[in-house]
Amino acid sequence: MIRIFRHYVPKSLVFLGVTEAGVFFLSVYVGVFALFVDSNPTSKLINGPVWIKAFLYTVVMMALMTMMGLYVRGLRDDLRGILFRVGLVFLTGLFIISTVLAVFPEFSIGSSALSVAFTASAIGVALFRSFIYHFADKIAFKKRVLVVGSGNMAAEIEQRLRRKVDWRDKQLAGYMPVPGERAVIDERKLLRTNTDLLTLAREHRVHEIVIAIDTRREDLPVSEILDCKTNGIQVVALGTFFEQQTGKVQLEGLSPSAIVFSDGFVQAALKSYLHRAFDIVVSLSVLLIAWPLMLAAAVGVFIESGGRHPVLYRQERVGRNGKCFQILKFRSMAPEAEGDEPQWALANDQRVTCVGMYMRRMRIDELPQLINVLKGDMSFVGPRPERPEFVQYLVDRIPFYDLRHRVNPGITGWAQISYPYGGSVQDAKEKLQYDLYYIKNYSLFLDVMILIQTVQVVLWGKGAR
Repeated sequence: MIRIFRHYVPKSLVFLGVTEAGVFFLSVYVGVFALFVDSNPTSKLINGPVWIKAFLYTVVMMALMTMMGLYVRGLRDDLRGILFRVGLVFLTGLFIISTVLAVFPEFSIGSSALSVAFTASAIGVALFRSFIYHFADKIAFKKRVLVVGSGNMAAEIEQRLRRKVDWRDKQLAGYMPVPGERAVIDERKLLRTNTDLLTLAREHRVHEIVIAIDTRREDLPVSEILDCKTNGIQVVALGTFFEQQTGKVQLEGLSPSAIVFSDGFVQAALKSYLHRAFDIVVSLSVLLIAWPLMLAAAVGVFIESGGRHPVLYRQERVGRNGKCFQILKFRSMAPEAEGDEPQWALANDQRVTCVGMYMRRMRIDELPQLINVLKGDMSFVGPRPERPEFVQYLVDRIPFYDLRHRVNPGITGWAQISYPYGGSVQDAKEKLQYDLYYIKNYSLFLDVMILIQTVQVVLWGKGAR
């Protein structure tokens, strides 16, 4: 696992990204050399603008790959689904790049060279993805993990990391029982303990040790753990391991001291100013691009309601530090949809109007919240704001729920791109764990990643309700 600006990224995804970026970059040179090799353009290629064009081509294509969800840690598509996404990337990229070059012809490398570049990169990416799909489990950069503990804490690993994609970068070597702890792990997964921890780790070619014991800290084999650390074996707590593997902060076993003394949850003044500048720039950019869509949505809502109800819907939500504000949305439900009591929106909610159904599927109903962002009530990225009635209900039932109000709420967020839509206490608990990860590990890099990945959530209709 690699940490980039505080955000945990699986090595396999970094490997994918770096390799495919190289394919895109070099494919431009392949296109140029294939057509102009007789003119000996080598000196021009080194000193001229071709490398800039190759860089811009790489940026556009990598952004599209990310938007299509091809760098999501939990992607479970089969090879056909993956190649379908890759195909959409190249179709979209062809349209975007052709449009840009029509407006800025000085960035062109020639239509023939561009065709060769597109073909070369498409073949390269398709072959590489096929290779990774079939041989990923055999790639040598997988870390072998040994878990110290075999009780209830260790069993959390069994329960929460059951999917193949949960072990994309790692391979479980086994569990080492600790004296005084009742084992609940299958005996076949337990490692013999008639030797010291370092010897056991070397026998099983272990790269990382996870501490997951139910007993007191005094029962930890501290000396043996330190021997492993001084011999280059990484040692992490169970909470950190879960955070790396799942992209969320586990609430089970989380103590107030773990939050207070962690290296996260820091909101320095400069970081806040940069965050605000990011919000303004992104919101104005989206408004500039999306205003025709917003106008069409407003007309659709007006026609469907017969002009009897306002196009915009205002509702009280809880913002930063518990301060309430009026959130703006396009009206997507029938008037008086809730009756006397607030209700969570449900998947395929019957209260949603015909126009509202399409707006919600594409998240168009959320676009008026750009005004909330410009006013400072919200950020573009952050935990989704809830209604005061729901907040009080959830604070009473979910530990640390109020921590999500330490930052501005957002139009999109880490929870929204990582977890499907839900309307229950359990869903709220799961989303809180993603929200806490975002707050703890916040950076502009993470904001940009969330912003780009939100596109694939919209395109594939994830979480529509």
